[in-house]
Amino acid sequence: MSPNCLWTWGLLSALLVTFGSAAISSRVLELSDRFIDVRHEGQWLVMFYAPWCGYCKKTEPIFALVAQALHATNVRVGRLDCTKYPAAAKEFKVRGYPTIMFIKGNMEFTYNGDRGRDELVDYALRMSGPPVQLVTRTESVDMLKGSHTIFFIFVGQQEGVVWDTYYAAAEGYQEHGFFYATSEDIAAQHFDFEKLPAVIVYKEEQHHFYPHGHLAHEMDPNDVNETIFQWVNVERFTLFPKVTRFNIHQLLKTNKYLVLAVVSEDKLNQIATHELEFRDMVEGVIRKHRPRYHEKFQFGWIGEPSIAHSIILDQLPTPHLIAINSSTQHHFIPDDDPMQMTPQALHLFLESISNESAVAYGGDTYFVRLNRALFEVRRSLKDMWQGNPVLTTVIFGLPLGFLSLIMYSIFCGDCLVTEEDQDEDHEKKE
Repeated sequence: MSPNCLWTWGLLSALLVTFGSAAISSRVLELSDRFIDVRHEGQWLVMFYAPWCGYCKKTEPIFALVAQALHATNVRVGRLDCTKYPAAAKEFKVRGYPTIMFIKGNMEFTYNGDRGRDELVDYALRMSGPPVQLVTRTESVDMLKGSHTIFFIFVGQQEGVVWDTYYAAAEGYQEHGFFYATSEDIAAQHFDFEKLPAVIVYKEEQHHFYPHGHLAHEMDPNDVNETIFQWVNVERFTLFPKVTRFNIHQLLKTNKYLVLAVVSEDKLNQIATHELEFRDMVEGVIRKHRPRYHEKFQFGWIGEPSIAHSIILDQLPTPHLIAINSSTQHHFIPDDDPMQMTPQALHLFLESISNESAVAYGGDTYFVRLNRALFEVRRSLKDMWQGNPVLTTVIFGLPLGFLSLIMYSIFCGDCLVTEEDQDEDHEKKE
């Protein structure tokens, strides 16, 4: 191939890439204040942003991929610049950037999960459908198993207290999970159950039952309501999820002890070998002994040590292990060196928490909350300085400069006047 042909082919390839990227970006609709009037036309996933926001800039390419993935659905994806259109920001009560909302009709749902492509697409698909989706074909259950890490499914006649409560729980937790319903004939080909109605959670290639389904007719309706909501709240997480600043608050709502393996991920999400071995050891123990710990403990791992630092209000070397009492906000740290921790030592640590013999730190007193607020301020300032020292200097330097001038004029102005008066008196005497 001649050099001219190669040059032409390279130019065409570059143009295709450019226009392809532009096409993907164009899937995200640019919205204005007029969106207030057209919000009822369909269903929307909208990112409210500010051009100067660093987190918004990081989310933009991910949001473009989300728009591409949802292009063939009934969900429209758009973004709105709140600095240009403050009326829309006020209408939707935007308090920070970026704020991602799912909007349908008069209802608005603020997204508080991880800002990854898959998480946002799943969220939009969940919210766009009814709280409980019907499964009418047996092969559909296989598709659900292949596409969802976790989902809930009701089996039996769609009537009675169990069904009513299951539907109400699906409405309450639609933002956090997938809920389905099917017939006995279809479910029998995929799950082992003896009595109906049955409520099943499928996660990580295993299924577990709501323990009181077939006894519901003997229970008080209020007890059925409470136990199903509590069961769904607890079972909506996998056994060993990755914990982030976005989902940790949801995990704490389980009212269990939250036990976290703390490791450090780099920018490529890579973990050092010795830290990875520690995390895998913890995961292996809890998977092997799930029945032993599932009632009282929720496990997970953290790849961002600063989350653990905010919990204990101090630096924490990695790898490490911490446990949090979700009710009292106390935390526990094992005495053993994490690098030397064995499965047996982990069992002893968990047992000491369970029987309340472990030493508890922190809590939720006023003094602890004040210290936590101060710690977060220091951490935020440090992150700002490391991220953009020039902008940080401008943001804090200019106000401090003006304040210094004001203070100088207040407290030193009298001194200048006194010196001038003294000079005048001296001239008069001469």
